Amino acid sequence: MLYRAIGVMSGSSLDGLDIVFVEFDESAGEWKYKIKAAACYEYEAGWLKRLEHATGLDAYNYLLLHTAYGKYIGQKINRFIEENQLKEVQLIATHGHTAFHSPENNMTAQLGDGAAIAATTGINTVSDLRALDMAFGGQGAPIVPMGEKWLLNGYQYFLNIGGIANISINNESEYIAFDVCPANRVLNMLANDAGKKYDAGGEMAAKGSINNDLLARLNALDYYSLKYPKSLSNNFGTDTVYPLIKSFQLSHADALRTFVEHIAIQISKTIPVGNKEGKLLVTGGGVHNTFLVERIKAVLKSHKVEIVVPGKETIDYKEALVMAFLGVLRIREENTVLNSVTGALKSSVGGAFWVAG
Repeated sequence: MLYRAIGVMSGSSLDGLDIVFVEFDESAGEWKYKIKAAACYEYEAGWLKRLEHATGLDAYNYLLLHTAYGKYIGQKINRFIEENQLKEVQLIATHGHTAFHSPENNMTAQLGDGAAIAATTGINTVSDLRALDMAFGGQGAPIVPMGEKWLLNGYQYFLNIGGIANISINNESEYIAFDVCPANRVLNMLANDAGKKYDAGGEMAAKGSINNDLLARLNALDYYSLKYPKSLSNNFGTDTVYPLIKSFQLSHADALRTFVEHIAIQISKTIPVGNKEGKLLVTGGGVHNTFLVERIKAVLKSHKVEIVVPGKETIDYKEALVMAFLGVLRIREENTVLNSVTGALKSSVGGAFWVAG
C-alpha cells in the first residue's frame, strides 16, 4: 500500500524547520521509502528568539505561542508544497519543538499546535507523538528507533548527533535507545560566544587544547551513571553543561575542544569494547562537524564497529523522515513507540490525529 506523507522536525539545536515529503510502500510487512522532496527553513531572528525563550513564558503566553507556532509550521508546509509542486499529500506528521521534557513527572510538551497546522494546510495532521508513551510511564524518547527498525536495515547501531546526541542499539534480544549527551546545542552556544553561528567543520575546536579538569567534571555528571531507559531535556545542556564549561573561563577554542572530546567519550561508552562487529550509522547535523566525527572515530578505534556516514539526505532529514513514517503508523493504528526503548508499561499507538476535512 502506498502512502504520501510530509514529516516535520524542529530539533533542539534550533537550526531550522526540517520538512520532507516521502512516499512509503508497504508490502507483506516490508517497508520501502523514497524522499521526493526535502528542505530546511532557517528560523527568522524573531522566531528563533521566541523559541529560545519559550520556557520562561507564563501559561497564557506559552499557549499563544503554541498556537502561533502551529500556524507558522502550517505556512511553511504550504510554501514547501508550492515550491515543490506537490500533489496528493495525504498526511502531515509533526514532531513540533520540544519546550519541556520531564519524564519523572510523565510530562513532555512540544510547541506547534497540530490543530492549527491541519487548519492552515487543509491536510490531516498527526502531532503529540510522545505524550501517550509518557502517560504509560515511559521516557517519551527516543521515538526515532521505530523508524530505524523498519526503514533502515543492516545496522546494529544508529547514532544521531543533533542538539542532543542519541543512540539506538539493535540487540538480538531487544531494541534499546537513549539520549547520550548534549551536543550541537551546546557547541553552537560556545561558537556564539566567539561571534559565530556555529563552528563550521569544527575548525575552532581543532585548534584548541583539552582541559582535563573540565573534561573530568563533565564526564562525572550524574546523568551518565544512570541506566537506560533515560532521556535528556534541552536544559541539561543549556543550564548545567554550558555554565560548567563557562565557569572554567577557557578560550573559545579550548572550550570547544574539550566539549568535543566529552561528546566523543560519552558516545564511545555506549558501545562496549570488543563487542561483536556491527555497523554504526551516523546522522544528524553534527555529522557536518568533521572534527567531531574524526574524534568519534578515534575513540571508537578499539571497538569492533564500522562507522557509516550516509548521503546528505539521510544525514540531514532522517528525523523528519521518521516523523512522516510514525504518522503513517498512527493512521494504520500500529505501534509508534517501542517500550523496550522508553521503559513504558507497553508499546503504544501515539499521536493526536487532526482531521482537516
